[in-house]
Amino acid sequence: MRNPERTRRRILDAALQEFSARGFAGARVGGIARRAKANKRMLYHYFGDKEGLFRAVLRHKVSERLNQIEAKAPQDDLASSLPLWFKQNCQDTEWVRLLAWESLQTTGDRVLDEDERLRITREAVGRIRKKQSAGRLRKDVPAAQLQLAKVSLSMFPLALPQIARLITGRSPRDPRFQREYTKFLETISAMFRP
Repeated sequence: MRNPERTRRRILDAALQEFSARGFAGARVGGIARRAKANKRMLYHYFGDKEGLFRAVLRHKVSERLNQIEAKAPQDDLASSLPLWFKQNCQDTEWVRLLAWESLQTTGDRVLDEDERLRITREAVGRIRKKQSAGRLRKDVPAAQLQLAKVSLSMFPLALPQIARLITGRSPRDPRFQREYTKFLETISAMFRP
């Protein structure tokens, strides 16, 4: 018996693997279909084309990641969410690789699904502004810079693991590195508070 939602999910999972391994330009629809154990016709039926599939992967991952963080971190505490963002990136390196590939392959100023991604980013910056207005975060740092710092600090060692290893002597996959870096994030994120 066919299960359209399960097929759609298999295609999304396979597409994430393919895009994170090869980037948007290098990923092949045939490869995604093979990984998903589905035919190309189903992929086109659900997602339209390769760009539509990439857009769906991005939206799915962003939604999934936001839901995970919201479930684990108090909404008003940027300090506790920073180590959680790092932990989430450690557990989801395909997402980090996908964004790295996108950076390497983007030739213009726009990225796929930019309007939706801008909306989500603006909401995140808006939440920081509200926390600043409520006195829960520093007001002397622009909200957009705090959001950029949060994303950068939680992603950099995994996006450029060779640099992290050269500097610290440990791979970001090493549990000891992850413990030490988490402690660093806890310490530095306290500076975001007033």
